[in-house]
Amino acid sequence: MPADAIWVTAPRTVVVRRETAPPPAAGEVRVAAIASLISHGTERLVYRGQIDPTLPLDLPTLSGSFAFPIKYGYAIAGRVIDVGPGVDGLNIGDAVAALHPHQSVFTLPAHLVKRLPANLDPALGGFYANVETALTICHDAAPRLGETVAVLGQGVVGLLVTQLLLRTGARVIAIDPDPYRRELAERFGAITLAHADPAAIVELTGGKGADIAIEVSGAPAALQQAIDAVAVEGLVVVASWYGQKPVTLTLGGHFHRGRVRVRSSQVGWLAPETLPRWDYARRTATVMELLPQLRLAELVSHRFRLAQAADAYALLDISPAGLIQIAFEYD
Repeated sequence: MPADAIWVTAPRTVVVRRETAPPPAAGEVRVAAIASLISHGTERLVYRGQIDPTLPLDLPTLSGSFAFPIKYGYAIAGRVIDVGPGVDGLNIGDAVAALHPHQSVFTLPAHLVKRLPANLDPALGGFYANVETALTICHDAAPRLGETVAVLGQGVVGLLVTQLLLRTGARVIAIDPDPYRRELAERFGAITLAHADPAAIVELTGGKGADIAIEVSGAPAALQQAIDAVAVEGLVVVASWYGQKPVTLTLGGHFHRGRVRVRSSQVGWLAPETLPRWDYARRTATVMELLPQLRLAELVSHRFRLAQAADAYALLDISPAGLIQIAFEYD
């Protein structure tokens, strides 16, 4: 079956290539896409060529390499149109989310496909991957009821983290220079700041600083701001992937004397404190329960057709005010 797919062929160079989606073999399904989402932080690095070209790909659905060309992406939703032998739990017509690059029709192993809740608009199913990331970040942060969490960056993942943290009873300070993003965070129930000013955060927290800071802006300079924003014995969760961008830190002051902890959060792993109570199946089930409850449609700020891929990534590159989530729409 013919299919169109987005490839990044060189830094800041995107093309749409005609491919084929073969009939599904045993254990596979074929899916017709409805919508896919650009993962702004990661795909911006890919688009700019800011990832180590020798780094191996971490999903079987990705093609090429970080040395270019590369077919990248992992937040797509569609409907099953063919089911291979030995596949249980998926039927033709099911709305699904998949870990697959931007492509109009694709065939992939069934275990990389998640059936979406019936009460969710399938066009929002691509948020599955980002909600899974946001849930993992919240598990790594593990705020106690009544604690204050500063979230540096209110892109789509940051706004999802803000929504989830507010559901836990945490007090959230959402930080982003973009007034539109701050407006959304306020609408969700957060306190907002344009910049991670330690003095302002100390004032908002009764002179102590935030209990936890989550760095999800993708900006290397924000990590120092997150360290400076937390209280003594505070926790900094680094959810950004900086790629090859260098990070310079000053660790001789508050970090050292304040016994600040810094922790990486990566969606490929579960928070060790949750084991063995949590496994990947439980996390998936929780994400599916959360998807219809979260305010997702408000996060899609720009929509493109697949043929406009070059324009979409050029917009991502400059990241103008008001940009939150770019979505591709398919026939």
